[in-house]
Amino acid sequence: MNKIPEHVAIIMDGNGRWAKSRGWPRIKGHEAGAESIKVVLREARKLGIKYLTLYAFSVENWNRPSLEIKALMQLLATFLKKEEKELHDNQTRLRVIGRVSDLPKNVQKELKRVMEATSHYTEAQLVLSLSYGGRTEIANAARQIAEKVKAGELDPADITEDTVASHLYAPDIPDPELLIRTSGEMRVSNFLLWQISYSEIYVTDVLWPDFREAELNEAIDNYASRNRRFGGVDGK
Repeated sequence: MNKIPEHVAIIMDGNGRWAKSRGWPRIKGHEAGAESIKVVLREARKLGIKYLTLYAFSVENWNRPSLEIKALMQLLATFLKKEEKELHDNQTRLRVIGRVSDLPKNVQKELKRVMEATSHYTEAQLVLSLSYGGRTEIANAARQIAEKVKAGELDPADITEDTVASHLYAPDIPDPELLIRTSGEMRVSNFLLWQISYSEIYVTDVLWPDFREAELNEAIDNYASRNRRFGGVDGK
């Protein structure tokens, strides 16, 4: 595998179906999915993937039952405490994109603590998308740009794609070369709408709790076999 993407984004889907197929409550699927995160993060680091962005909780997920949301937030806080050592061992920086202020205060506090503790690492980054929506992100960027125009700091004629990109949640992170979606669903679910405009998309029927090293390597192999032309033609 001589074509390793610098940035891989994953829509982690199928936790609920995984649990339901076993007659278990949905939270058991989320707990199993957390184990997959640990495994995939470790394997991505071994492969040399620098950025791993995971769709952990969308703005639409707030419409789920309150008990499930509470359990998810508790699971997130526990995950951060348990896996901080793993981040340090692998020199991985934790970052978050999304409306962090929507999250419970204890989760915000834990996120801030771990992000600060790992902020000096430059080898790899784990990016969690929390209370995230692609349209929300673009609308937020448009609002910031409009405020600058209103204040006379920016001429509308000078607004370019780079202008918009620079006002996204994490403008320094390169766009993902590969977007992986588990559970076989053929949609992007409002995830990184601006950033995935030229990403290669790989969909697997494997449910997220069953997605491990072999599945990640299969996705990378598939990506490596593709010819990325970016609207051009071969040899151009």
